[in-house]
Amino acid sequence: MTLDIRGSLKGTKLSRNPYVVFEELISNAIDSFLIRKNADDTARNLQIDIAVGFFAANLIDEMEDVSISCKDNGCGLGNEQLDAFLTKDTSYKDDLPIPGIGKCMGAGRIQFFHHFSVVAIDSTYRTGNTFIRRQMSYSEPKKQIDSQDFSSTPGSADNLGTSIILQNLRTPIRDRVLRKTLPSSLYSASVLKRQMLLTFLQRLVGLGDQVGDFEINFVSRHLKGGDLVKFSEQNDSLKRSDLPTVTTEKKISVEECDPITGDGLGTHQHFNLSHYRLDAKQYSLPKNAVAFCAKSSPVKDVTSRYFRTRAEQNNPAAGFFHFVLIESDYLDIHVNEQRDDFEGIPEEIPTGDFFSTETISYAAIHEAIDPVIVDMVAPSDWNRVVVLQEAVDQFGISEAMLQDTSTRIRYGESAQVVAERVLKKYQEQVINETSVIFNLKEEIKQMEPDTEEFRSKINELAWKYTSSLKSIDMANLSQLIVRRAAIVEILELACDKKLTMQAVAEGLRRKDERIIHSVFFPMRKDSTEVTDHDMWLLSEEYHYYDYIASDVPLAHIAWDNGDKVFESDIDVEFQKLLSKRVDDNKAKRPDVALFNKEGSAVIIEFKAPGVSLDEHIGDLSEYVQLLAAKSGGKLRKFYGYLIGDTVNPLRLAGWNKFSLGEGWFQSTPLVDPFTRQTLGETYFEILYFDDVIGRAKRRISIYQNKIKLDLK
Repeated sequence: MTLDIRGSLKGTKLSRNPYVVFEELISNAIDSFLIRKNADDTARNLQIDIAVGFFAANLIDEMEDVSISCKDNGCGLGNEQLDAFLTKDTSYKDDLPIPGIGKCMGAGRIQFFHHFSVVAIDSTYRTGNTFIRRQMSYSEPKKQIDSQDFSSTPGSADNLGTSIILQNLRTPIRDRVLRKTLPSSLYSASVLKRQMLLTFLQRLVGLGDQVGDFEINFVSRHLKGGDLVKFSEQNDSLKRSDLPTVTTEKKISVEECDPITGDGLGTHQHFNLSHYRLDAKQYSLPKNAVAFCAKSSPVKDVTSRYFRTRAEQNNPAAGFFHFVLIESDYLDIHVNEQRDDFEGIPEEIPTGDFFSTETISYAAIHEAIDPVIVDMVAPSDWNRVVVLQEAVDQFGISEAMLQDTSTRIRYGESAQVVAERVLKKYQEQVINETSVIFNLKEEIKQMEPDTEEFRSKINELAWKYTSSLKSIDMANLSQLIVRRAAIVEILELACDKKLTMQAVAEGLRRKDERIIHSVFFPMRKDSTEVTDHDMWLLSEEYHYYDYIASDVPLAHIAWDNGDKVFESDIDVEFQKLLSKRVDDNKAKRPDVALFNKEGSAVIIEFKAPGVSLDEHIGDLSEYVQLLAAKSGGKLRKFYGYLIGDTVNPLRLAGWNKFSLGEGWFQSTPLVDPFTRQTLGETYFEILYFDDVIGRAKRRISIYQNKIKLDLK
C-alpha cells in the first residue's frame, strides 16, 4: 500500500479553514477511541492532548512558525488502520458497525501535508496480548509514503494510542489560509478550546457516554532558541462538564423538486436543527454561529444570513450566544473532501441546466428553515410586523405579494431588501412567462387552424397571458397605490398649511395656492413635457386626457397631428379678461386646463386657504365662453372646478349641494350672451380640499382591498 503525497495534494484541494488541521486531528482521535472502546471494555474516558509551539521562523523579520502535536488514547495504528492511512479514498470506517464513528473518504489527513512539510507519527497498538509501537517520519520533498516507511518495535500498554507531530508551516498557508495572521493569535490554548467547542459540540453531545468523562487538553507555548526552550505557556481544557444541553431541536422536511420544471415530487429530505442558547457569562465564545453541518461538524457558515452586522455576529444577544447546527443525511452526502463546503447543491430549482439532477436547492432549504431559525435567534426587540409595515408604507409590498412570490422576511432584513427580493421574483416570473408566451406563439404559427391541437394551444396561450398579468399588475399596482397615498398625504398637509416650506415668517408672501397647484400638476408645464402628474386626484379619466396645460400660452396647444386647438389671438383675449383683476393675477391663465379630441375641456382653479370661492364663480363662466369661442367649435363640453376651503353658501344661487360631502355642483347649457346661440354644455363643481382628499382616499382604498395592502 502506498500513499502518493504529491498526487494527493493535487487531487485534494486546500481547505481555507484555518482550524482544519486541529479538527482533523481531534476527529480522527475520537474515531480511534471509539474503535478501541468497541473491543476493549477497560477504555472508559477519551483523552486528547494538543500541544502547540510558536517560535520565530527566521532572524530577519517577525514571521512566526508553529509546531503541533496531538496525542490520543485510541486504538493506535494497527494493520487495518495503517492500510486505511495509506489509501487516500478509503471506505474503512464506512464498514465499522460502531455508533458515532465518522464516515469519510480519508482525505482529511491530506490537509496535514497541505499545511506542513514535516509529519511524524508515533503509535502503539494492541494485537492479542502484545503491544507494538509503529513510527514514521515524512518530510518534503519526499513524494510518497508506504508501509516500509513505518518501523515496528515492542511497545507498552501505557502508551496505547497515537501521537502525530506536524512541523514547518508551508509558506503558501501563511498567505492563503492564515492571511498573514500570526499563528499564536489563532492557536492559543484558550482560543482553541472555544473554537473546538463550537466545532465538536454537536458530535460530543451526541456521543454521550461513549466517550465518558472526556478531556481534550490544550497547551500553547512560546519557544525560543535552537533548542526551543519554553519561555511562556498557556493551558486550557475542554471537558464533558463544558458541554451545554441543547435548547431546542426541530425537524424540518424539504420537498424535493423536478430539477427541470421545479414541480414538487412529493418526496422529502429531512433536516434537523439544533439550537444551543449559551449564557455569555459561562461561555466565553468568539461569536454567534449558524452552520450547515456534515458528520456532526460545522461546514458552511451562514451566520451572516441571520445576524446581519459584525456587531450582532460577534456579541451576545440579550446576554446569550446562539449556536444553531443544521444537519441532514443529504448534507453528509454532498460535503466536499475538504469539509469546507458542499458540492452539487444548486441555489435554486430549476437551475437552467438541462443536465442537472439535484432535487433540493439552497433556496428550498432556506425557505423551510429560515422562519424556524429566526424564531430561535431573533432578539426580543426585532419585530417582523414592523418590517412588513415599513415594506408596505415605503414600497407597497403587501403580505399577499410575499405569499405570491414565496418570500419570507428574514431576520435583520430591512424593508428595502424585502422589497428588492419581491420585485426581483416578479421580474423573473414576468421574464419566464414572456418566454413561454413567445414560444407558444411560434408553435401556433406552425399549426393548421382546423386541428384540435390548434384550439388547445390558443386556449393555453390565453391562460398563460392572463396568468402573467397577475405578476406584472401586482408589482405595478402596489407601487402605484403607495405613490398615490403619499401624494394624498402631502396634499392634505399642504391644505392644512403644515408642510415645512409653509412655515413662512410674518410679512412674507405665502405660496399656499402655488404649492397645492403643483401637487396636481407642475406649474408652467404641459403634458408634452410632463407625464408624471396627479390629475387623478379629481378624476381618473382626467389623468389620461390628450393634452394638459398649466399656466402655458393656450395658442400653443395643438393635437398630435399639428392642428391648433384655439385661434392665435386667444392669449390676447385672455389678457384682456384678466386685466380686470389685481396686478398679481394679470399674467395668469386657468390654473390647469385639460383637453381631449372628443371636444371636452376641463378648467381647474385653485384658491389659497381662506379665499372665498363664491367670489370666483364668474371666472369659470368667462373662461369657458372664451375657450368655446376661440376653439372654432372644437370644444363643446366644459367641466369647471373651483377648489378651496372657504365658501359663502348665501351667494350660491342655482347651485346644488352634493348628497355626500360639502361641495356644490351646477349643470347648464353654454349660451353665447349676445347671439343666444348654444355653444355647448357646462358642468361646474365647487369643492373643498377635504372633499378632493376624501374622494382620492376612497379610490385608493378600492385598490388596497384588491391586493390586501394595508397602508396605515
